[in-house]
Amino acid sequence: MTTTKLDLTGLKCPLPALKTRKALKSVAAGDFLEVHCTDPLSVIDIPALIQETGDKVEITERSDVRIVFLIEKANGMIENSNAAAPRTR
Repeated sequence: MTTTKLDLTGLKCPLPALKTRKALKSVAAGDFLEVHCTDPLSVIDIPALIQETGDKVEITERSDVRIVFLIEKANGMIENSNAAAPRTR
C-alpha cells in the first residue's frame, strides 16, 4: 500500500473535487490518496465524488485552516464511472 499526497490548498470549488477525481485515476486499488485542501465546500464535494466512485473516504483533520481527506481506492479505474449505459432496443 502506498499513499499519494495531493495538496489543493488555496483552490476553490469546484477545483478540489475535479483534481481529486483526476488524481484518483492513477491510484491503484488498495492504495491511498491523501488530499489537503482549504475550501470549506470540499467537505461536501469530495465525499459526494467518492460515493460515486465506490471508494472509501475519511476526514482525518478538519480545522479552520485546512481539511485532510484520506481516500482508499477500493475499485479499479474510474474512467467509465460516468459512461452512459448501452442502449438496447
